[in-house]
Amino acid sequence: MTIKVPGKLMIAGEFAVLEPYQKLAVMAVDRFVYAQIQASNINSLTLENFNINTGWDFDGTSVLIASENPHVNFVQEAMKNTLIYLREHDIELSPFSLIIKSELDDESGKKYGLGSSAAVVTSAVAAILNYFLPIKPADMLIFKLAAISHVKTQGNGSGADIAAATYGGVLEYSSFQADWLLEEIQCTESLTALVEKKWTYLTVKSITIPERLEICIGWTGNPASTSDLVNHILLLKRNEPSKFDTFIHNSDQAVRDFLKGMKTSDIPLLFEGIKRNRHALAKVGQEAHVQLETPLLQTLSDQAEENGGVGKQSGAGGGDCGIAFMPSKEKVEQLKQAWSKENIKVLDLTVYPYGVTVLSE
Repeated sequence: MTIKVPGKLMIAGEFAVLEPYQKLAVMAVDRFVYAQIQASNINSLTLENFNINTGWDFDGTSVLIASENPHVNFVQEAMKNTLIYLREHDIELSPFSLIIKSELDDESGKKYGLGSSAAVVTSAVAAILNYFLPIKPADMLIFKLAAISHVKTQGNGSGADIAAATYGGVLEYSSFQADWLLEEIQCTESLTALVEKKWTYLTVKSITIPERLEICIGWTGNPASTSDLVNHILLLKRNEPSKFDTFIHNSDQAVRDFLKGMKTSDIPLLFEGIKRNRHALAKVGQEAHVQLETPLLQTLSDQAEENGGVGKQSGAGGGDCGIAFMPSKEKVEQLKQAWSKENIKVLDLTVYPYGVTVLSE
């Protein structure tokens, strides 16, 4: 059985989504992680991108992997939680091989910022659930087990990249809150109980892109560390709460405008939301003494505006990708030419409407 899971790009609401009830827009993109699972005489795990091929064992409470490579950590946690969940449901387990391959990064190995670790975790959870369960697992089950695994490994994160990988399309999302989830993991007696519990702050809604709207993605060539940038913003929240509160207010208004523009096909309102979100992010970066909008991301966004559209960083900033919304295909072509002159790599990405997909059995 092969499972296909899309990557993601954030659209609007970055950093603010780490606060309760703050909305973020995220989209799944047509670059994928594939997980192949099949019966085997011995338990084996292959991560093709890192040339890892190793054995593993499950003792009922943890997965032991015969590798010191840190790239196995996310998959190890995903396998452990999924197998514990199946054990709680008296599903008989048998040896299997799991092979995971990601297309989300550059051929050189540089990260684009398409949510690789989240998509890998989601693919592992979905593969094991689909392989062992007698019926197709619910999307929310996949999402919650993947979110638990990702947050336990990374220690923070909104889960928006997991939502995109699981559900696909364009989503209006508010985070479960990593601190809340980590506390619940500690005090909930079983994974089943945690999965079945209402996750207080979580919302996931699908939204439709207006027909007249074109999306263009550019990569600056510089990978960024989301967790490092998040820590800088959290430091601002602790040290200068009034400045952080102003950012949350500005981001909230910008994202509301964007989402309303999406839902009503009001392109000027949508553009205004993106523009306001861009400036809110750039300002909070300055106040946190970290450059979220790098010179190339600034150029990317400015040129989108000069060609009749809007642009901003996608995700935490500091490099990686920017996203532009344009009013026509002709304007997209003009923008692509302008970006190329600045060594901004145009990524041939579009919104992918599906989340976790079973390709073959």
